[in-house]
Amino acid sequence: MTVVLVLAVFLVFALADFILSRGKSPRLAVEKPVTALEPAVVDGFTVSENVRYHAGHAWCAQERKHVARVGVDQFAAALLGSVEKVSLPRPGQWIRQGQKAWAFSRNGEKVEMVSPVEGEVVEVNTEIAKNPALLREDPYGRGWMLKVHVPDEENTSRNLLPKSLISNWMRTAVEALYARQPQLAGATAADGGVPVNDVAAALPKTEWSKVAGEFFLTR
Repeated sequence: MTVVLVLAVFLVFALADFILSRGKSPRLAVEKPVTALEPAVVDGFTVSENVRYHAGHAWCAQERKHVARVGVDQFAAALLGSVEKVSLPRPGQWIRQGQKAWAFSRNGEKVEMVSPVEGEVVEVNTEIAKNPALLREDPYGRGWMLKVHVPDEENTSRNLLPKSLISNWMRTAVEALYARQPQLAGATAADGGVPVNDVAAALPKTEWSKVAGEFFLTR
């Protein structure tokens, strides 16, 4: 129910943004290279000005024309926590925007995430397969997951969060997480408000895949 409320709030914001920005054609990403991230912090979670976000907590950034780099945001990385295995699509595989594209395993459970883009996978980050901790340590940098050839960048962009709504979207997601699992508020308030690396450690074992799947839009 809380995730439904998050999506409802997002739709209201998105409608307002559409009315204010009619006639403008958003790009898949900004002009700056993906390595030049400009992070901000919203309720303890880092967001970046230089990537585009999907409502399922994945991000994408244009690496070059028709090629996007894809990863998970810090909120997702904290919920994933100490995953033991990352299952990535194969190079050459076609993935669809908003559909399940990769998965994470932990303590015998699995949670899937949806892709923020549609296109052909051209490269995967083999380093995160060897060291899944990179997702938590550097989700916008070394923890990237895929590079995807995106033939229709304009259509892909329409289904991503408007940049002006990202802060409100993240804040609403964090509030929904705390409302659903109040014990997590203390876990993510550690170290001066910066979330701990493994928020999921505060969840009962049987709750991890359920809670994460709801926020990742796969349950």
